[in-house]
Amino acid sequence: MPEDETDGAIEARLAEQEYFRPPTRFVGQANETDPAVYDRFEENYPEAYAEWADLLEWNSRWDTVLDDSNPPFYEWFKGGTLNASVNAVDRHLPERKDQTALLWEGEPGDTERIAYQDLYRRVNEMAAVYQEVGVREDDIVTLHLPMVPALPISMLSAARIGAPHSAVFGGFSAQALADRIDDADSDVVVTIDGYYRRGEFLDHKAKADEALELAETDVETVLLFKREDELHPDVEITSEDPYVLVDEVLEQKQGARVDPVERDAEDPLFLMYTSGTTGQPKGTQHRTGGYLAHATATSKYVLDIEPEDTYWCSADIGWITGHSYIVYGPLSLGTTSVMYEGAPDAPDKGRIWEIAEKYDVDIFHTSPTAVRMFMEWGEEIPAQYDFDFRHMTTVGEPIQPEAWLWYYEHIGGGDAVIVDTWWQTETGGHLITNLPALKDMKPGSAGHPVPGVKPAVYDDQGHPIEKGSARAGNLVIERPWPGMLQTVYGNDERFIDEYWREFSETDSDDPADWVYKAGDGAVQADDGYFRILGRLDDVMNVAGHRLGTMELESAVAEVEAVANAAVAGREDPQKGTVPDVYVTLRDGYEESEEVRAEIVASIEDQIGKFARPANVWLVEELPQTRSGKIMRRLLEDISNDEELGNTTTLRDPSVPERIREHIDH
Repeated sequence: MPEDETDGAIEARLAEQEYFRPPTRFVGQANETDPAVYDRFEENYPEAYAEWADLLEWNSRWDTVLDDSNPPFYEWFKGGTLNASVNAVDRHLPERKDQTALLWEGEPGDTERIAYQDLYRRVNEMAAVYQEVGVREDDIVTLHLPMVPALPISMLSAARIGAPHSAVFGGFSAQALADRIDDADSDVVVTIDGYYRRGEFLDHKAKADEALELAETDVETVLLFKREDELHPDVEITSEDPYVLVDEVLEQKQGARVDPVERDAEDPLFLMYTSGTTGQPKGTQHRTGGYLAHATATSKYVLDIEPEDTYWCSADIGWITGHSYIVYGPLSLGTTSVMYEGAPDAPDKGRIWEIAEKYDVDIFHTSPTAVRMFMEWGEEIPAQYDFDFRHMTTVGEPIQPEAWLWYYEHIGGGDAVIVDTWWQTETGGHLITNLPALKDMKPGSAGHPVPGVKPAVYDDQGHPIEKGSARAGNLVIERPWPGMLQTVYGNDERFIDEYWREFSETDSDDPADWVYKAGDGAVQADDGYFRILGRLDDVMNVAGHRLGTMELESAVAEVEAVANAAVAGREDPQKGTVPDVYVTLRDGYEESEEVRAEIVASIEDQIGKFARPANVWLVEELPQTRSGKIMRRLLEDISNDEELGNTTTLRDPSVPERIREHIDH
């Protein structure tokens, strides 16, 4: 593409991929097999979304599917009332009270099977505990819990009494917890004494102790769960601490029944904090009705969940994926949802597949980062286990075609359907992904929009880019959808500034003039499939070309020896930025100049000689968070010889310094 034709757009240079048809046996049993669903939602927008809301149990039916009279503060299923806890638990009791709702596997091997009747009892008793310590409707409860049953139970109990919850990822630091407590002005916090990670008991209460000192909010009560029957001997509670042992209050609440609070569809269900460009976390606020309808419908039609299934999403509930696709979506459908406490390689690298075999998992949901990690460990590990997935999902970041094909062959056995899903914390649920029985799979592409959703690609001036032009740009959503965030908690102006201002006429009352900016780069092919290129802040300008890191990393992943790759921008006085490539190798391959040369050649072949990396670093490990996300920002610090940023959320905080020492030698 000539330079004068790029118009500053992100360039999409990977070759188009082949298609894979969904297996006939899958299509025959799928929850959505009518191709007319796309036209129906398009021709009858927004009223068609009543089909999604009809999957729920309502106390009173809505008057209006969408009130768009005050953009961008849209109201979904206006006038309707419901309770999220009732939809996830109570309504299943007549038909499946003895069916397992949650299958929990602790890292040391301890397990819990929680039937819907047991979940009902425990949610009611925890709701009574909340009431005992003074939590009332509309109070925000902050949860700082690892992957233990206490987390979904605490969420559902808060929803039962109409108290929005703010779940903070358990791996976050004390400062991150304090920031979120303060922003939500939350005076009740729920935590636990500790949990297991890679064979070690981690003192989780210590983070809460520090957060209480750092927070400006006067936290009145900290409800403390115990990981085991007794408080861990390394964990202490003093008389000055605002801690209340949950078990001691639960003893007084056995058999309690708490009437569910009837919530307006627009009442907040939860806050989910995400990183902000200003450095201050922003609380995305999600409504009860629209969010729950979106999570439930996409669980049914995208993930193809049936109540009889055993479904496993390996994300953490402390992130939006766990909220939508471990707790609210699957439980609202009455299925069995698997939770795992620990690391995927504890006690060995076969643990994931051991659990999949043990529970006969039907549907498996994970991240591209995890897939690349499994690739690095080798296909011989999953080959040792007897599991059979009919459906597999990827979520969280774009998946490279090479990783998709490995996932399809070695985890799906070549006969499972795969959906690659694009969505965000802010969207509440899937927006771009194929309905699995209706569209062919295309490695590396998220696919078509979910029915009713209207994405587009704009250039930086706000002009639509035609599909099939091979030009990438800003991914936008041109009209509202039910799962969308209501606002940034306590800051409507920030909501408008971050998500709407750039491509909207913010003085207009016409919803057609309001366009949601996703912050991701994308390209749409002739066939209508969208390929997501990663965050726009993961874009580098190399010799006048704007390249997404995903494009470069996908080219690197084509090299057989590569297990995982991350690209960071190195400042260059001539080219502006040049790529540094950090690579881990698959088992059986060793560091060599030949491997480096193959990586460079792959980038030059697939992207162009102008994208030739400054360095190819072969390292033992990449800096990853506990949820598996690669922290490219830290690699940029290393490439530019700058002081390392915050490493507290990393699975192993020592990795960046080890990388720096390695490349310095």
